[in-house]
Formats: sequence, structure tokens, C-alpha cells
Amino acid sequence: MRPGEFVAFIAALMAVNALGVDLMLPALADIGHQLGIATANHRQWIITAYMLGFGAGQLVYGPLADRYGRRIILLVTLTGFVAASIFAAGSQTFAALLGARVLQGLMSASTRVLAVAIVRDRYSGRQMARTLSVAQMIFFLVPIMAPSLGQVLLQFGPWRFIFYALAGFAAFVLAWSVTRLRESLPVERRSPLSFASLRQAYTLTLTNRYSAGYAVAASMTFGGIIAFVSSAQQIFVDEFHAGERFTILFAVCAFSMGCASFANSRLVERLGTRLISQAAVLGLIALSVVHIGVIAAGSESLWTYMLFQALSMTCIGLCGSNFGAMAMEPVGHIAGTASSIQGFITSVGAVIVGSLIGQSYNGTTYPLAIGYLAIGLGVLAVVYVVEGGKLFHAHHKA
Repeated sequence: MRPGEFVAFIAALMAVNALGVDLMLPALADIGHQLGIATANHRQWIITAYMLGFGAGQLVYGPLADRYGRRIILLVTLTGFVAASIFAAGSQTFAALLGARVLQGLMSASTRVLAVAIVRDRYSGRQMARTLSVAQMIFFLVPIMAPSLGQVLLQFGPWRFIFYALAGFAAFVLAWSVTRLRESLPVERRSPLSFASLRQAYTLTLTNRYSAGYAVAASMTFGGIIAFVSSAQQIFVDEFHAGERFTILFAVCAFSMGCASFANSRLVERLGTRLISQAAVLGLIALSVVHIGVIAAGSESLWTYMLFQALSMTCIGLCGSNFGAMAMEPVGHIAGTASSIQGFITSVGAVIVGSLIGQSYNGTTYPLAIGYLAIGLGVLAVVYVVEGGKLFHAHHKA
């Protein structure tokens, strides 16, 4: 693929996962009503179950991709995602739907692992961060459009149509992979699938403080995204009574992350991953403190929430691809396995963080603001330890 098509393809891989999370947001109330889900907070498990499967699946695909290559693993798992989506569309109970969602997550986990590994096969350092930022800029258009697309689908049929649409998009990416994707890992660079090689790769990934540390930092910021997505409908519809504007308001917050990724793609090679991401963490902390003050003063409104949420998502967007690039930099020679391990840490950690914040929803935005402050302080502490107490300090041009 030429560079433009390559970036678009990586973005499409990422979009499979983004659609899996965001496309059904407008349908959560309908799903809850039809399947007898007791409370609004319980509906969040439709998102959380997917993310649990997504996190767990990443442990498997990296070693397999390092042994057998990227392409064959991608083809098999995209086929599995199509099947899981059809199964979800036919679910008659909440338990069956959660099972299908876990299976969807397990299959889509390959898209995260392989997207990073395929990019790492071609690029490294700031160039890798720039490529991921451009792909994520396109990828972030998906959350902007997904709820609106989900709302349109609901105009033509029940919530089950949404899962058929997911199957259709995954089938499109599968066809693109079959016809256009070449194997990016030469046979001579493939690793044997053995206990000794896995132990060596796991040890290297988990003991390198940049690899493990920035994966943990990424998990915290990703947790902020999950917390927002899980509770967005409750906040906009139940608290601010803005259900008719839900898709637009959600899109504004997602658009702020897209803008952050675009800015990062333009600036990262000049300013570096550390300067940008660490400044963004400090910005998230400052925003959260002010937001908590606004809520405590009784001055919170839909528009103050939108302002702080959009700015907070901007800060989170400036962290994601940079943390990922820095985590991958010292383990590029085992990119598939390392991406699996880091992805597992990031996704499962994010589910824990996001669920703690989301399940704390009490009819106000206060738990989300407190959660974002805790995320910012936690990330700052991790980065401080990883960097040996030297913030804003360039390292190997990363």
C-alpha cells in the first residue's frame, strides 16, 4: 500500500473497535427495555463486557502474529468478528448479549494489536507516533459519526440492525485485507512459538520501565474515555435532559480528540512525544480541579460540562498515541507480542478505571470530574517514576 492508503487502512482497523463500542450507544435504552436490564448503570456492562474481551484477547494475538505473520491472524479474527456480531443481533437475553459482546471484543482485539505491530514493522519513534496520530485522527471521526449512524439505523429497524451493520463493516475491512494487505513480517524475522521465547518476550516487555510504565499510563487515560462513553447517555439524557441533542453533543467531545490527534501528528516530530504528552497530563489535572470547583459551587450546566469534557478529551487525545509509541520503542523487535502485552495492560486497566468511575455515577457529573483528577494525578506519578524524575526530557528522539 502507498502511504495514504496504508494510513486509511490502519484507521479502518481501529474503527472496527471504535464502532464496536460507540455504534450502539443510542440503543442502550431500547436494549435495556427489551432485555429487561434493571438499572441504567447495569446497561454500562454492554460496553464493559466488550472491553473485557478486547483486553483479554490481546494476550493471544501478538505471539501468534510474531510466529505466523500479521495477515493470516487478521483474516481469521475479522471473520470471527462478523460471526460474533450476527450472534449479538440474534440475542434473546441479556446474558446472551453479554456473551456475544465478550466474543466481539475477543475478535476485535486483534485489530489493536496488529495495527500497532504493522505500523511498527514500517516505522519507529516519532515517525511511528506521527503515523499513529494521523490514523487516530481518522479513527476519531468514527465516534463522532457512530452515535448518529446508530440513531439513523434505529429509524429503520430495532437495535439488532446495529449489530448487523457492525458485521457489514467488518466484512468490508476483511475484503480490503484480502485484496490489498501484504504480509509486513518477513519469514526470517518471525519468532518461534515456544514457552522459552514467550517468557523472554514477556519478561522484556514487563521489566522495561518504559514499556510497562507507559502501558500503565495509557490504561489510565483510556479509562477516562471508557468512563465517558459508558455514562454519556445518562449524563446527557438523564441529567441534562438533552436526549434530542445527544448525538451532536457526543460528537463534539469526540471531535476534540480528533483535533488533538491532528495537532499531535503535526507537532510530535518537532516537539517530541514527552513534551506534548506530559504537558497534556498537567492540563488534565488543572482542568479537573477547576471543574470540581464549578460543580461544588453549584454552577454546573450542560455548557460548562461540555467545555470541560471537550478540553479534558483533548488532553487525553494528546496522550494516547504518544504513550503507545514510547511504550513500543524499546521492544520493537518483538512488536507483536509486546503490543499484545501492552494492549492487555492498557485495556484491562482501562476497564477497571472506567468501570469504577462509570458505576459511581449518581445523577451528577461530580464522579466523572473526580475520576479525571485521579487519572491525571496517577498518570503524572507513573510518568515521573518512569522518567526517573525528569519531566519534559527528550529521550532517543522519542
